[in-house]
Amino acid sequence: MKTLNVNGDIVEFDGDEDTPLLWALREQLGLTGTKYGCGIAQCGACTIHVDGEAVRSCVYPVSAIEGEEITTIEGLSKDGSHPVQQAWAELDVPQCGYCQTGMIMAVSALLKENPKATDSDIDEAITNICRCGTFARVRKGIHLAKTKL
Repeated sequence: MKTLNVNGDIVEFDGDEDTPLLWALREQLGLTGTKYGCGIAQCGACTIHVDGEAVRSCVYPVSAIEGEEITTIEGLSKDGSHPVQQAWAELDVPQCGYCQTGMIMAVSALLKENPKATDSDIDEAITNICRCGTFARVRKGIHLAKTKL
């Protein structure tokens, strides 16, 4: 049994500790906002925060968690009031939306660390893939979110 701090709640995970955190969140805890994309940490659909840092949860085993705070899209804000979520809604950033929870988590971690991120910083830090190709709107959303911080 592993104790996890997820979105500010202490929860028990009673499963194989080699399970990727993505599946523990989705299947055991019912937090389905974090999406499965590729399973090899390339696409970023599964991005969450572990102690405030963006992490690809599809390859991050539950066994690696030792008291860290895990934040999923459900815990970023209860009402969609996070500046990145506000910018996404204002600009209608997503097309299909599947990858956007991971994108929002990656962007929110970047802006927490670097609230004045330049296009170069964005290019380096945001490596999430959007199959719909909304990258121009994502970039605009990031710049708008910076003004809301």
